[in-house]
Amino acid sequence: MVEKLKAWMVEFPAVEAIALNLVIALLILIIGWWLSSMAGRAIERLAKSSPRIDPTIVPMSKSVTVWTIRIFVLVAVLARFGVQTASIIAVLGAAGLAIGLALQGTLQNIAAGIMLLMLRPLRAGEFVSVVGKGDGTVQEVGLFLTRFVQVDGIHFSLPNSLIWGNPIINYSRNATRRLDIGVGVRYGDDLDRAIDLLKELLDGHDKVLKDPAPEVMAMEYKDSVITVNMRAWATADDFWALRHDLYRQAVQVLNRAGLQTPVPVREILKSPVSEKAA
Repeated sequence: MVEKLKAWMVEFPAVEAIALNLVIALLILIIGWWLSSMAGRAIERLAKSSPRIDPTIVPMSKSVTVWTIRIFVLVAVLARFGVQTASIIAVLGAAGLAIGLALQGTLQNIAAGIMLLMLRPLRAGEFVSVVGKGDGTVQEVGLFLTRFVQVDGIHFSLPNSLIWGNPIINYSRNATRRLDIGVGVRYGDDLDRAIDLLKELLDGHDKVLKDPAPEVMAMEYKDSVITVNMRAWATADDFWALRHDLYRQAVQVLNRAGLQTPVPVREILKSPVSEKAA
């Protein structure tokens, strides 16, 4: 049987060449696909193990590496069958131009994603606000979309072009944040006493930073209250805890000192016409 097969192969050399090319092309495809997956996982492990690499760029770097290798593998497979790769590249270029014109919005998202990764106005784990679009903690900056998690645990995604084309407020980039809280003091109460009490509250709070020094100042006159502003600096991690605690303690401190909580007061005067009628 083997001898007959060899004789048949000798009689039809073209079939032998095609079979050999098919086997080699299949091996190139399998090995290349496996190597691309291995390279992607290797880049992901390397990026996660190094503290110097921003985790935001890991998903996109992995995808670019994997598909770059796979494109070369496909070109090598086609070249194995004698296909002119130069013509293929020309055709792909023309097709890419046509697709690019048809998918301008998608290409804008890719370009915006690259700019976000290069300039890094936001990173994974930071809390940001895209003005007019939403706010949340950044989970991943992808090739087309950026994923966020809101404070209530809801996931949402925004196209990269919408993020790049709008103002971005990053609340986590700096290590410290300033806190301003307005407290009302009634007209007729001791304003200096209220300022001193609130200043003592800030100076004695363990979450208030000493540098810059906290301040308490009268800021605004309203209809029935004088607004006193408490200004303090805190670390980004302590910001909300300090804010909630100062709102709770400020009123308690003033009430214990005999300064009552102001309430809106409106005086209604009777007109002379109504008095005559009465």
